[in-house]
Amino acid sequence: MLKTISPIDNSIYVERPYANLSEIENTLKLSEHSRIIWKNTNLEERKKLVSKFVECFLSNNKEIEEELCKQMGRPLSQCAGEMRGFEERANYMIENADRALQKVVSKNNDEFDNYILKEPLGLIFIIAPWNYPYNTSVNSIVPSLLAGNCIILKHSSQTPLCAEQLLKASEKAGIPKGVFQILHLDHSSTAKVIEDYRINHVLFTGSVSGGIEVKKAIGTRFIGAGLELGGKDPAYVRADCNFDHAVENLVDGSYYNSGQSCCGIERIYVDENIFDNFVDAFKAQTEKYILNNPLDDSTNLGPVVKLNAATSIRNQVSKAISNGAKNIIDQAKFKIDNSNNCYVSPSALINVDHGMDFMREETFGPTVGIMKVTNEEQAKTLMNDSPYGLTASIWTSDKEFASKFGNQIETGTFFMNRCDYLDPGLAWTGVKDTGMGVTLSVLGFDHLTRAKSYHLRKV
Repeated sequence: MLKTISPIDNSIYVERPYANLSEIENTLKLSEHSRIIWKNTNLEERKKLVSKFVECFLSNNKEIEEELCKQMGRPLSQCAGEMRGFEERANYMIENADRALQKVVSKNNDEFDNYILKEPLGLIFIIAPWNYPYNTSVNSIVPSLLAGNCIILKHSSQTPLCAEQLLKASEKAGIPKGVFQILHLDHSSTAKVIEDYRINHVLFTGSVSGGIEVKKAIGTRFIGAGLELGGKDPAYVRADCNFDHAVENLVDGSYYNSGQSCCGIERIYVDENIFDNFVDAFKAQTEKYILNNPLDDSTNLGPVVKLNAATSIRNQVSKAISNGAKNIIDQAKFKIDNSNNCYVSPSALINVDHGMDFMREETFGPTVGIMKVTNEEQAKTLMNDSPYGLTASIWTSDKEFASKFGNQIETGTFFMNRCDYLDPGLAWTGVKDTGMGVTLSVLGFDHLTRAKSYHLRKV
């Protein structure tokens, strides 16, 4: 049985049977049957049905937001933001599907009609995470459907109701049976689905270790995978920044969703001339947070997702402190006894260095390291000193400098005066252990299609 433990009170919130081998086989068979029908459905009709799917999903927002809060602990007051993100990304991809999937003409004259069509891959297996269960899955679901692919969706065991809500919306919208399906799977069954010859592509968002297991399961099969595996995202605060704007946004980027964001801020490098003032302002802003039951309207910092995650975060912070780091946040400001539950008080550590795991390994919690730097060269070296490369940001009033500096940073997305945000018109990708592949933007469709060339000569 799948059992979802709510981080609010560590009670069982959802129970579902895992799919057995017969159910998995029936799901794969139905997808195989449906993919030809969906491939031959013209793009305009697919757009109408996907638009209706999005509309049906958003119409159930109140129930979805409360379920989301109870499954993964995000404050209820912030859950509507995920719905807005879902809508923004879905609408962008629907509106730009024609451009992304358009025929590429090589030659068209009295003798030749030569062109390239972007054909669907077939059956795509999507493995979605719990931390942004709708915002991450929409990046894969909507373009996959628009491109003419069938989908099997497996959500995290922490957020099974998210998969069920998406399935319900697809059925209500009239998407043909078998085009969009879900499975509740354990790790072993997940690997078996990936290994199946009917799967044509895998899209996974999660840990590096999870990404490695996906690659192992694909084995020697000639199929692709999109892997978004997280980060240890840095920020560089220059002396010429808009100080108040930088502090406000970096505090939010560090603690939103209890720091459980792949592109959340985990490392901040501050020019030595403003370091002390920055630390004082960051401390004051952080201590305004209210850590409490996420169903309470006043709460803006909820629990982390699981007890073992809370323990891991606390241990990493404690280890850094034992090695000389200092927590600038007054823990007495946060009234919950958070030693044996999922409620982790926010922390910000100074006197840190890259000899500490805290500054190199992903923490995925409400904590951040703040280091003083003397110049841009030192900032660049430290920002690149990471096995990850999802996003990075600079806080400055000099756009020309930011552009040149960004060219030297090893990352998929580079921000100026912003962090922890996705523009659906930009490619979401990363380097190093952050993974491989692209979602969002018109480029995201290319990984969900294969090029087929037509060389037609008129005789």
